[in-house]
Amino acid sequence: MKDINKTRIRRKKRVRAKISGTAERPRLSVFKSNRYIYAQLIDDTVGRTLAAASGKESKKVGVALAEKAKKQGIKAAVFDRGAYQYHGRVRALAEAFREFIEL
Repeated sequence: MKDINKTRIRRKKRVRAKISGTAERPRLSVFKSNRYIYAQLIDDTVGRTLAAASGKESKKVGVALAEKAKKQGIKAAVFDRGAYQYHGRVRALAEAFREFIEL
């Protein structure tokens, strides 16, 4: 189990070192637990969350977050998968968000 955690931490650091969000193009950060998936649009220049959504179904969370982003005039985002592989629920959320907003 320790090797898996080390791999996740390394992956998270590698992703975060390359990605940063701005007010025009915020960072779409994803967190998932065993039951729920959470997504936030974050402006890293001031350290502020612009919009957030959570739920059990990834596609619904992606669509809900995209609608909130559109209301605020956000037209693009940088995807931050964090320590997770781009697969399964993380990928479903990104694709649902991408249908409404350009990544």
